[in-house]
Amino acid sequence: MHGHHESFFTRLLNQYLAGPANAILALFGVHAHDAANPWTDWMATQIFVALFLMLVALLVRSRLSMANPGSVQHVLESAFGFVRDTTKEIVGHGYKNHVAFITTVFFFILAMNLIGLIPAFESPTMYPAVPAGCALAVFAYFNFWGFKEQGPVTYLKHFAGPIPALSWFLFPLEIISLFIRPVSLTIRLYANMLAGEQVTLAFIAMGVWLIPVVFMGLHVFVSFVQAFIFMMLTTVYVSGAVEHEEH
Repeated sequence: MHGHHESFFTRLLNQYLAGPANAILALFGVHAHDAANPWTDWMATQIFVALFLMLVALLVRSRLSMANPGSVQHVLESAFGFVRDTTKEIVGHGYKNHVAFITTVFFFILAMNLIGLIPAFESPTMYPAVPAGCALAVFAYFNFWGFKEQGPVTYLKHFAGPIPALSWFLFPLEIISLFIRPVSLTIRLYANMLAGEQVTLAFIAMGVWLIPVVFMGLHVFVSFVQAFIFMMLTTVYVSGAVEHEEH
């Protein structure tokens, strides 16, 4: 928890990878305010979190043991088992296709939420572009599987509802609802993480140090809850996209 400043990882990227960042931004017609420092903290921290999670996965995989599992393996297996069982319960048939993606979503969101507790970093989920990017990835994922599992015609047909006479009315409403989903995911995650950070910073600025400890505990709680909600909604959206009438 802290005020705004450039993290060491952001400085590292700006020092050695400013050129590639400017080139990528230029492809999308975007120009950094400071060409010498195009990497922002929320961009750099996302990459740091992704690299960290991949490193943890590689280390745990290299030390997997059935006879003598370590504490980290126990924790990760328990978390994975929870996500897998939740996915199985909600998605049902064919759930195994989606466990990897949904588990990745959960751990990535959770890690980005929690990293704000480390003085050198800010939670990137406090910046709207980050939740929006995650929400769009989820949106693309469940629609892709909807088209793949049901075919374009059947997938689009289910937006018309079960009553043909009302399809002209229901179809545009369902399409609007479909495109509201990533907006809802974005606002929910962004607003909750930003609010928690701002409340804690306000008390720190007042010099009240005991209360921020309580709010830091609350930040941990909110981080888990928001990651769980994001994961659950992702699972529900996937379930709705791939479900067949016989199931």
